[in-house]
Amino acid sequence: GILHGWIGGACAEPVVIREAKRVIEAGTPSLIWLGQPEDFEGMHVPAGVVTVPMSCQSEGALQLFIEPVLAAPEVIVVGRSPMAMTLLDLVRGVGWRGEIVDGPDFTAASVNPSSVVVVATQGHGDEEAVEAAVSGDPAFVGLVASRKRGEVVLGFLADRGVSAERIARVRVPVGLDLGHTTHREIAVSILAELVQLRASGAFAGRRTLLPVVEPAQVTDLVCGMTVAAVPANRPFEYQGTTFYFCAMGCRVAFEKDPESFIHQEVPC
Repeated sequence: GILHGWIGGACAEPVVIREAKRVIEAGTPSLIWLGQPEDFEGMHVPAGVVTVPMSCQSEGALQLFIEPVLAAPEVIVVGRSPMAMTLLDLVRGVGWRGEIVDGPDFTAASVNPSSVVVVATQGHGDEEAVEAAVSGDPAFVGLVASRKRGEVVLGFLADRGVSAERIARVRVPVGLDLGHTTHREIAVSILAELVQLRASGAFAGRRTLLPVVEPAQVTDLVCGMTVAAVPANRPFEYQGTTFYFCAMGCRVAFEKDPESFIHQEVPC
């Protein structure tokens, strides 16, 4: 990724980058406290807060709230009924990505782990569409059907050898219970449930993440900060070992007396 803007110093920056990657992967926000080790002595730290002691020369403290901005859900509507078309319009209307596919054209290849699939074939190939959906291992599968009809479809999947775990992930009937609704109004109840699930973080763990080769993380022996072992972090070789530093001040201090830092207890 690319870092835009300024965070607050060489010591804080690698910590924020590291925590930002963790937050993106988890899909949930986090509050970070950075400060001198003595700042945290005897302090009650609320649940969910990440504390990072640092012994940089600048001293001071920093509180950061890191919130992931994730891609909008990708909703695949299977079917061509008026309700399916209404659902597609609603999905796009709230800024989500959406597409509609005819039942016979829908295959497992259409699905990825980030997909949210709503099967609205309504009696025309329900079984085949749901089987294709669960085979693609998406974030969510919902079936527009009555409970009785849903039991038939899920029984078909079991007879076909689909695992109980995958069958259990099929939501049927999909949509919040809004009482008596018209055919098109069913789309509103479905979108309402999808919004509710997304807000709860139910889709976060199913996102597709590209593999990232992370550089080794080492300790700056002067200040105790964790830094990446990359050329940008002021490498200095001493007795066959390369050391890395968060700032030039730390490297200069190390150069003057390496042995005093190598054998001391690193700040934590």
